[in-house]
Amino acid sequence: MDARGIRIAVLDDYQGVAPGLADWSGRLPGAEVTCFREHIADPDALAAALAPFEVVVAMRERTPFPRALLERLPALRLLVTTGGSNRSIDLEAAGARGVVVCGTRGNAGNTVELTWALILGLVRNVAADDARVRAGGWQGSLAGDLEGETLGIVGLGRLGGRVARIALAFGMRVTAWSPNLTAERAAEQGATLVGRADLFAQARIVTIHMALSERTAGLIGEADLRAMRPDAGLVNTSRGPLVQEAALRLALEEGWIAGAGLDVYDVEPLPADHWLRRAPRALLTPHVGYVSQRNYRLFYGDVVEDIAAWLAGSPVRQL
Repeated sequence: MDARGIRIAVLDDYQGVAPGLADWSGRLPGAEVTCFREHIADPDALAAALAPFEVVVAMRERTPFPRALLERLPALRLLVTTGGSNRSIDLEAAGARGVVVCGTRGNAGNTVELTWALILGLVRNVAADDARVRAGGWQGSLAGDLEGETLGIVGLGRLGGRVARIALAFGMRVTAWSPNLTAERAAEQGATLVGRADLFAQARIVTIHMALSERTAGLIGEADLRAMRPDAGLVNTSRGPLVQEAALRLALEEGWIAGAGLDVYDVEPLPADHWLRRAPRALLTPHVGYVSQRNYRLFYGDVVEDIAAWLAGSPVRQL
């Protein structure tokens, strides 16, 4: 099939970088590529915007594709998501409508790097010290330490394991817990399996690396946060709904914990009036764990290859 006249929508290109990070015109000559920089949250507006397109490119899980939306996209034939999986796409509904869904490769190291940026930012008071210097001040607080302290990891999978190995280089003790974690698996990553209560009670930093599912939504609640040390920090670069937001708000506003480093939220983009934007002891980033030049070149390069392969009738990276 020729790319000429094929209409392609690229969603949630917040930084406006998609056109320059892949060879769209060279690999897909004649295709009409439209990039949407602003997130479209309203279902009716989204359905209307995407109705003319045969191909839609989703950036990770920023825009969900439930059955109700797919049924309103009569022209859609190919849905490409960046990354190798996307829980926000109803694959059964897509298949029933004959829509091919495929993905791309990705670099897991980006999220590991951001996790450590948030950990170090919290412990070393980076944001507060930066603000103080810019305001004309100088030293005003004592930073914490990592060496000799305990890092508690909730979820010691592919990402959690990499985070654990970096903690060892800082001279930290690493503990880990998740519902199915074994002592043998923990030891392989240099960590010690502990009970859930002990992990939250002992750690200087608790970092979360769990997949979001019906089973894990709201996994971390008030009892866990109240059990943490008053000098401890919580870091979440996985998914916002893993932590009960109401409990987190109380923990920050009432000072149960020293701080939280967050890259993910219940609602994204984070609403302009959201309480977290004013929360004390919170270090916030806008879900950029996977956002880097190298990873985006990989994402969009694979997107173009997927579309070209689909047009040619060749195999694609189907989810």
